[in-house]
Amino acid sequence: MKRFLVTRGHISPSHTRDLQLDPCVMKSEAAHLNEELKKIGIPNTEAADPSVNCEVAFRTLLTPDAVKFLSELIQEFDHGVTQMLVARELRKLQLKQSDHLPDFDPKTANIRESSWVVSPVPRRLQCRHVDLGDVSPSNTPHFIAALKSTAQGIQTDFDDGHCPTWANQLQGLYNVYRAVHNIMPGVPNIEDAPVLMLRPRAWNMVEHNLTVNGKEVPGPLFDFGLLMYHNAHILLKKESGPYFYLSKLEGSREAALWDSVFSWTEKRLKLPHGCVKACVLIENVLASFEMHEILYALRDHSLGLNCGIWDYSASFINKFGHRPDFLLPDRKKYVSMDSHFLKSYMDLVVQTCHKRGCHATGGMAALLLPKTSEENHKRYQIIQDKVLRAKQVEIEAGIDGFMVYDVRLVEPCQKMWKRLTSSNNQFSKLRAEVKVTNKDLLLMPSGGVTQTGLKHNIAVGILFIEAWLRGVGHYYFKGAVEDSATAEISRSQIWQWIRFQAVLEDIGKQVTMTMVKSLIKETVQESFWSVENSQFVTENDRQRLLNSAHIFQEIVTRLDFPEFITTYLNLEHTFLRSQSVFSFMSMSTMESHL
Repeated sequence: MKRFLVTRGHISPSHTRDLQLDPCVMKSEAAHLNEELKKIGIPNTEAADPSVNCEVAFRTLLTPDAVKFLSELIQEFDHGVTQMLVARELRKLQLKQSDHLPDFDPKTANIRESSWVVSPVPRRLQCRHVDLGDVSPSNTPHFIAALKSTAQGIQTDFDDGHCPTWANQLQGLYNVYRAVHNIMPGVPNIEDAPVLMLRPRAWNMVEHNLTVNGKEVPGPLFDFGLLMYHNAHILLKKESGPYFYLSKLEGSREAALWDSVFSWTEKRLKLPHGCVKACVLIENVLASFEMHEILYALRDHSLGLNCGIWDYSASFINKFGHRPDFLLPDRKKYVSMDSHFLKSYMDLVVQTCHKRGCHATGGMAALLLPKTSEENHKRYQIIQDKVLRAKQVEIEAGIDGFMVYDVRLVEPCQKMWKRLTSSNNQFSKLRAEVKVTNKDLLLMPSGGVTQTGLKHNIAVGILFIEAWLRGVGHYYFKGAVEDSATAEISRSQIWQWIRFQAVLEDIGKQVTMTMVKSLIKETVQESFWSVENSQFVTENDRQRLLNSAHIFQEIVTRLDFPEFITTYLNLEHTFLRSQSVFSFMSMSTMESHL
């Protein structure tokens, strides 16, 4: 019985309802599918049992023909994905070994200097002023609210703001299916709703619940394949897609791989070449030196580039964190889009995209508006004005659109666009005066490290992991939405500050492993287990929080820098067990082991 209680401690309350259903029922779903796959000549592909309450989604999405298509897609590109990930590792090792810094490649100067433009932007995407960001389609109420909004688009997110449990993948893909097929009650027809900007997982993520040739499959190919197979024809007919965001690319070769995936899929599904369109998020410092090349690789499929702040900033620590001259100061105090390296990066995104006839879009405003009661009306206005001021700076720099998380910010942001511009986009702002060098892109902001910033980063990292153990990809903290991007920069900075024993400017002490471990303990006990905090009151809640703190401590004190926090978690035994322990045995089987 004790072993059962320990195991149960890893399971969040939201998943305890799984105990009510005998998984033998679920197993028969997967067994039936796998038998059907063998009948149609696909014996090398197997799906796992569907999660509780996802049986309808499983049967709708994972039909034999859909899985056959998915298997063929994965077999076509799995080797390329593997080689690309190996190339990433080799390049990082070369940077570490040589202390070489990236620059614009003279071998591709002809692409940067010659005159060419991407294929025309589709009609419904001419105006991309305001998108809703971090909308995980597995969160059905949030997804419905986004579909009913007046935003131009919805970043329909299987990446940063989404936790890739099997239940979330099935529910999220099924909700997109329902929206596209106009069978989701209470929402507009897809041609009248905001455009779905579908964001599959990044290349570093795997899908544990489908195997092809005995291997777990690349997460982005799983997401993209099912989204295309079930929805592409309808989206194209309704002038509503298929349109995508592509996350965490590190260069033009990775963009070329996606371009090949798009072209193969269009041909295989008998879709016109170039109908798939994608906006690349420049979230890695290495990609910032290949913006023209990325657009050129995707020129038949491109929707331009997007610039954010936290994943991009974290990539500096990822690639150059072993170098003291790349010590990134307190992000809350010294790092903003006004910082020279980030301003240069945004200016270059605008200049590059407009030269090539496509959109340059900005990051997401993560601030949340308070409830509109009389007592916080003033604070409501202060936060709204803060968001508008920051986004006005981006508009004046030539950005063609940006994202907000809070749906109540859509209307005031759209009004600001109408006040400041008279066109759907700002392609005419060519920014010819911008002259960005590699030194501009690599210049770290001045400033120090603070105890307040250290504690904030610890809290953000622990709470993100805790959310993942509950199967949630983002959470709210101190008036803002936090997701994997902010968790990434938070844990990266702490790892780097420990490595270089940075001095806290407010108290004069060095950041050490002992200090960080002590602050982690203090954060858990004083901040989250306080009387005022009702978030962690049950024994299960507290055990999950302790697990999160232990995982976070592992990440920030490791000798080697974990490449991505999401990859680390997606392979971490505590996370996997928290999502799937009850898939392997029925309750009667479990009881016999107690």
